[in-house]
Amino acid sequence: MYTVALQECIDKMNLECLTPEVELEDIKITQSDINRPALQLAGFFDYFDHHRVQVIGHVENTYMENQGMNYSKEMMGRIMSYKVPCIVFCRNMEVPGQFLELAKEHGVPILRTKQTTSSFSSELNRWLKVELAPRISIHGVLVDIYGEGVLITGESGIGKSEVALELIHRGHRLVSDDVVEIKKVSDETLIGTAPNITRHFIELRGIGIIDAKALFGVESVKNTQSIDLVIKLEEWDKNQEYDRMGLEEKYIEYLGNKVVCHSIPIRPGRNVAIICESAAVNFRQKKMGYNAAMEMYNRVTSNLGQN
Repeated sequence: MYTVALQECIDKMNLECLTPEVELEDIKITQSDINRPALQLAGFFDYFDHHRVQVIGHVENTYMENQGMNYSKEMMGRIMSYKVPCIVFCRNMEVPGQFLELAKEHGVPILRTKQTTSSFSSELNRWLKVELAPRISIHGVLVDIYGEGVLITGESGIGKSEVALELIHRGHRLVSDDVVEIKKVSDETLIGTAPNITRHFIELRGIGIIDAKALFGVESVKNTQSIDLVIKLEEWDKNQEYDRMGLEEKYIEYLGNKVVCHSIPIRPGRNVAIICESAAVNFRQKKMGYNAAMEMYNRVTSNLGQN
């Protein structure tokens, strides 16, 4: 199970900590969803998911004011007794001193933000989904080609890094070389990034390690990119039949998500960088509704029908 340190969340969301006495080092966030404890403030604790970040908005705060301090203190004490990761008050609302005393007793941090409840909740939920997403590491190169994330895979030494270098020369951006960390942020989206150690570095056999950011400038690199297309490089095999029309898409699966995959045979004289670039543009055309292979197929069948 992946976790996020509460202190990292505080820094990312620019939260104000109202309980500096509470130790934050060992507090981890394990769920991306947040909870607005309206039902819990009304006394209903069945199915209370206490592992989530608890967010107090204008509605919850107004309800507590109407119920009075004694009742509100009792309900807040019950919520904190579940050892929730933290309680966040939105809209820069004033937090009663009685709540702060309860937080110290139970060891639950109380935080505050200036943002509205809806905007804070959506932003926190989006960030946590990425940080807590299932992930794997694979051997490959990830490049941003015309806005499409192209993952280049293949056996070690087949020339993936050289293709990435040529694509950088052609104005595209490197995300990761050698190792790509893939996160599943939704059933439709995979995000690729580079490990901190190898970020912006390219390994070229015979030369060594080069820093793409230092050599080609910041416009040649990118930290994260969605994975839209996979290109698998493989040695040319004259006995194997390769797709020459592209009428049917082939897919590869990562973390349960399917991604369009093309197998590109490598032999002397083929400019693989231009092939990868063309594949990315063609993939983008298909997303916009134009399929060149289908267009040619329709022309051929139409011509046969006329004859």
